[in-house]
Amino acid sequence: MEGNEYACGTRMEWHVKLGEWWQFVAAGLSLLMALLAVGHVLINKRDSRAAAGWVGFIWFVPLVGPLVYGIFGVNRIRRRALSLRTQREHYRAQLAHVAREPEPEGITMPSEVGEFAAIAGVINQTQSRNLTKGNRVQPLLDGDEAYPAMLEAIGRAQRSIALSTYIFDRDEAGELFVNALAAAVRRGVQVRVLIDATGTRYSWPSVLGLLKEAGIPYARFLPAFPLWRLFSINLRNHRKLLIIDGEVGFTGGINIRAGHLVARQPSHPVKDLHFRVEGPVVGHLQEVFAEDWHFTTRELLASETWFPPLSGEGSVVARGIADGPDEEIDPLRWAILAALSTARNSVCIATPYFLPDAPIISALNLAAMRGVVIDIVLPERSNLPFVHWASRALWWQVLERGCRIWLTPGVFDHSKIMIVDGRWTLLGSANWDPRSLRLNFEFNVECYDRNLAEQLERWFRSKRDRSRRVTLEEVDSRSIPAKLRDGAARLFSPYL
Repeated sequence: MEGNEYACGTRMEWHVKLGEWWQFVAAGLSLLMALLAVGHVLINKRDSRAAAGWVGFIWFVPLVGPLVYGIFGVNRIRRRALSLRTQREHYRAQLAHVAREPEPEGITMPSEVGEFAAIAGVINQTQSRNLTKGNRVQPLLDGDEAYPAMLEAIGRAQRSIALSTYIFDRDEAGELFVNALAAAVRRGVQVRVLIDATGTRYSWPSVLGLLKEAGIPYARFLPAFPLWRLFSINLRNHRKLLIIDGEVGFTGGINIRAGHLVARQPSHPVKDLHFRVEGPVVGHLQEVFAEDWHFTTRELLASETWFPPLSGEGSVVARGIADGPDEEIDPLRWAILAALSTARNSVCIATPYFLPDAPIISALNLAAMRGVVIDIVLPERSNLPFVHWASRALWWQVLERGCRIWLTPGVFDHSKIMIVDGRWTLLGSANWDPRSLRLNFEFNVECYDRNLAEQLERWFRSKRDRSRRVTLEEVDSRSIPAKLRDGAARLFSPYL
């Protein structure tokens, strides 16, 4: 009995000592994790308010705080994207050996748009592509105009077709493009189709089966759902590019899905803008596609089949601007900031999602305070209510300084355009939100041309005149529950 009592007492004493030991281990581990996390915050976080918030959370929530920061606070998106750059630079080095007409190192701006040279100067410092003269840019409204023009161009292709899109649905519109691409393959045209991996999941079954059956070479950009690629879910290719024979290009905001055929009254109609492009700037579209294709498949597209000599076709001075988290700086954000600082009379903005960051809000307000008329046209009904709530939470920040917000009724409008002083236009795939300006791979074109800008201004004014103007009083009069809902949604704006 005494032996058993001694053994039990020894085991109890050991458990007590073990419990005390584990308390010290847990405390030490918690302290070490907190110190490492705080050190990472202090070294890497640029926003002092975000840094202070994370430091407080790490210290006041032991163990859990450092773990949450390790999962959500560390910018693996930028790190992952930067790892892609070495592959892109390798491709560019290979492409440099291809016999092509070199771009001019400097271009004298036409006198009618010379006052916007400051914008060009800023963009010159954010990316490597030069301005090109002799381009023609034709706006196409909705899929009703864009799809026939794109399909006709595919039908005329003789050497090559490069198609990159975010969404490619297996529906009426998708089948039209599959059939046209399949016919091109049978004619002996070199065809390459790049679809964002997330974008293939908007319809079920996906269009990939049809592409495979038709013998159309395709690839998916960064499959997002395997666990080892969890953080690539934000690195989406949002670009919309179609290049025919390296000579005719299409770009803008339109995906491939039946909803864009507005005249056919689909169940979920979507209005949008797309553009047909001819001239030397088409080479920029092709370069960006070829870089994405090389990254995805390791295939090098570098012959005259893809990059023929290009001659001037029109009066537009233009340049392609590729943006993404793999860029050292953010060329689209800088282009927007430069344009707002240069504006003298008017700025027209149409975007489906409006979640500008603090520097862009300040630039908008400063332009409005200088007397520039700032008109921002948004859809009244968004296809993403959560994003719309977050957007409403910050409208007051631009309304109180004189910017004007207009809400377009009816069909959801996915159009995106920026026009400054009836001379400078920014068009393409990017929205005014953090996802486009920080997380996605986007492609836009800056254009210096009076006729193009005035044509798009007429389209913009007709849209604005049909819209309802939002007042500061309306925003302030929202109910408390609505303000709380919108404010809570805004907390997630960096990821929307």
